[in-house]
Amino acid sequence: MIINLTPTARDELAALLTRKQAAPDAGLRLAVRRGGCAGWQYEMQVAAVEDGDVVHEDGGARVIIAGDSIDRLRGCEIDYSSDLTDAGFKIQNPGATRSCGCGTSFEASGEPPPVAPADEAKACGNG
Repeated sequence: MIINLTPTARDELAALLTRKQAAPDAGLRLAVRRGGCAGWQYEMQVAAVEDGDVVHEDGGARVIIAGDSIDRLRGCEIDYSSDLTDAGFKIQNPGATRSCGCGTSFEASGEPPPVAPADEAKACGNG
């Protein structure tokens, strides 16, 4: 298994797909792209499966992992937080050596960071 959904994330994702009246082949598409404060950033959107993607289904919840992001997402756990100030899906990535303060960016193990840690607040828009 590439990723794991917590029960809370599974229930929230299934409800989200129902509310959005997502197509039967759609799900939460998760990808990793170069950028963000710490080198790599997560992208999440409700979308259909693309060639090379891997699909993970669990209790009515479907996560689509972009084919070019599988190695950087392997072993991740997706949770859902309902905090008033920071609600949404959260990713715990065992392949991240550090995460940015904004929570959407991470530094991958074995790769130099493109942004110096002291410049992180500026890159996040907090400086």
